Amino acid sequence: MTRNRSESPIPASRTPHDAIAADRIRIVCVDDRRVVREGSAAVLGRQSDMDVVAAGATGFEAVELYRVHRPDVVVMDLQMPGMSGLEATEIIRAEWAGARIVVLAMYSGDEDIYRAVEAGAAAYLLKDAILDDLARVVRGVHTGSRRLPADVLRILASRSAEDALTSREVGVLELVGQGLSNRDIAAALGIAHETVKVHVKNILRKLGVANRTAAVTTALKRGILHVI
Repeated sequence: MTRNRSESPIPASRTPHDAIAADRIRIVCVDDRRVVREGSAAVLGRQSDMDVVAAGATGFEAVELYRVHRPDVVVMDLQMPGMSGLEATEIIRAEWAGARIVVLAMYSGDEDIYRAVEAGAAAYLLKDAILDDLARVVRGVHTGSRRLPADVLRILASRSAEDALTSREVGVLELVGQGLSNRDIAAALGIAHETVKVHVKNILRKLGVANRTAAVTTALKRGILHVI
């Protein structure tokens, strides 16, 4: 396989599986932002019991790097263009149920947290906590524990499945966020105008807001929508 420029080099004389001492935690770091990717790798690389065996910039690379290196832990950005960290986590966990993944995110939206945990992530960490907590979280995940802070557990416990937006409602809300009218949304999605009105009504009810602007604002805050 042709090496991606973002991937950390492995000496040619060694295979990915025997290049690192068996008693060290082997890690793959994936983030589309170079400063975060290299920062995470630097923090973990300074630990006496860890080695970053590869790094990538996309969800596609995350999956391929896992297949090649079979790391002990993957540190994964949640929001990436193309294949998201959420999608990559789902694919990796579908192929290797024992894969241990630490998800990194910019925001603590409850939808992001819920989706990451549902996809099989063992830990959820905000990027502003990387310096203080990343190494500790990786060690905990490596031993098999789930490292979800108390505030994250409270968010998950309070989340009602009945209040979750359907995939169609999320799609409608994305178009609302782009400033489209109900008629424009109906044309874009190929559905009836009255159906869009029902979706918008359900979105407002589920998010507990009174208008479309508040719906978009709340969705961004909760991680249902993201600013690209």
